[in-house]
Amino acid sequence: MFMYKNMQPNKTRCLIGLRWLNIGRALTKAKPAKLESKSSEPVCIYDMCAIKPGTPQPAVVIIGAGMAGLSAANRLMQCGITNFKVVEAMDGPGGRMKTCWIGDAAVEMGYPYIDGASLANTVFTLAAQERLLKAPVERVVDDSLLFLTSEGRAIDSETSSKAINIFNELIENAVENEPKSGAQHGANLSSYIDCGLKAHLNSYPKHERWDISRAVYGLMGTLKAQYGEDLDKLSASALLTNEEIPGGRVKIPVGLAGLMAPLVRNLPPNAVIYCKPVHCILWGTAGPGAPRAIVKCCDGENFPADYVIVTVSLGVLKDSADRLFCPNLPSYKMSAVNSLGFGNVNRAFLKFDSPFWAESGGSLILAWTPADLAEERSWLRGVTNFEAVSGSSKVLAATVAGPEATVMESLEDHEVVEGLMSLLRRFLGSTVVPTPTEVLRSDWRKNTYFCGYKTFLSLGSGPGMLDSLSTPLPFDCGDIPPIIFFAGEHTHPTHYGTLHGSRVSGIREATRIADLTKRFGGPPVKGPPCNPCN
Repeated sequence: MFMYKNMQPNKTRCLIGLRWLNIGRALTKAKPAKLESKSSEPVCIYDMCAIKPGTPQPAVVIIGAGMAGLSAANRLMQCGITNFKVVEAMDGPGGRMKTCWIGDAAVEMGYPYIDGASLANTVFTLAAQERLLKAPVERVVDDSLLFLTSEGRAIDSETSSKAINIFNELIENAVENEPKSGAQHGANLSSYIDCGLKAHLNSYPKHERWDISRAVYGLMGTLKAQYGEDLDKLSASALLTNEEIPGGRVKIPVGLAGLMAPLVRNLPPNAVIYCKPVHCILWGTAGPGAPRAIVKCCDGENFPADYVIVTVSLGVLKDSADRLFCPNLPSYKMSAVNSLGFGNVNRAFLKFDSPFWAESGGSLILAWTPADLAEERSWLRGVTNFEAVSGSSKVLAATVAGPEATVMESLEDHEVVEGLMSLLRRFLGSTVVPTPTEVLRSDWRKNTYFCGYKTFLSLGSGPGMLDSLSTPLPFDCGDIPPIIFFAGEHTHPTHYGTLHGSRVSGIREATRIADLTKRFGGPPVKGPPCNPCN
């Protein structure tokens, strides 16, 4: 729980992914596991996707060195395919996994945690195998929540608990597809929760209803921070389709950037090329003997390919799909690109000379009411909470979600600090909160290689559109095998918006290519061009 205490600068240093690449280079490369047969001869266990030794290999180009792209590269390696290149626009790997230092803390600018600390989560198993997590694994538990009103008043814990129970019940009802409020799941998420809240409030005394509703509104803000958009823009079905992985939430002490080492170290030399943004992908119209696809980079270098795995974000597809592919994507894919939502969530880290909060830390939930939000016209209405950074005694993190997160990116640092501190003082009801000495913040929408943060199901969209994005191209052209494959969190129907979804999708597409290679006994047979828009 937050309490006043008294509140030292240090240089901010980003843990660029390349820093982690050397971690595993001195380690012995992994070898195939062996079993002793009855004849005492060693028997190697190979992955079922492995192609036969000596099989001619197709040329594969992977666009993007984030979780999906590097997972695809590693899967190709497991299957015996080494003839690939990973082209990355940034100067290091990681994508939306970006760990930086501020003060005494390693902070995540993007995905802050691993959600689902169990064997069902491929990212968790990767971290465990790399010994990035210490046993026993400590889960991140949000058990210290303080709800603050815009008048600078804290809602008491008993009332807060009632609000949390109502909110959790509404979410559970949605997941079970049995909404007690009568709201349809096709409705927007804000209406669904608001309708259910009104039904619940009738069972509480009148003097409790106001604070209960305010705390529920604060929890709705945490959902906004989860998806990156106002809840009236989200479909209530988002609660049904985004499947939860058991095991709770964990944080890697050295940061998520530590996951890059095992993904990069066993790749062939020079397999990943950084600072290589892609201009366009030519595909599907090649004549006899010509490459099936050509990846043209902005610096003029071209990469011919039999297969291309595209892992750019949904935000990039929204911004440039009509220029990135030649010929253009078919109409059903463009419809999915345009209909699905891509939210924006930014985090601002504030470093103080000494903390003014209790060592136990916790999270301050801003209990904005609809009237508060209507009155607040600035970007500050997108601030959902402040929280103490785990493992730090000097850093607070503010979360800004939705359109307001994009507005914040256009401001100067001092404007961001002034705004956040005025808001914090207002909700704390105190003017003595000191000013931070340093700020570090993300800017996902401004970055043209991401154009936002994560995928969500907007009104009018559905899980089928995520499936549409994952479909290779051309989809149905007789004996002509696919040329373009799609991976990334936006291509997984039940784990979109997660690192696990990104990793699984990359493995999925690489396995498809390995299966095609086994089917054809090497690179695909060059045939007549296929009209991809049929």
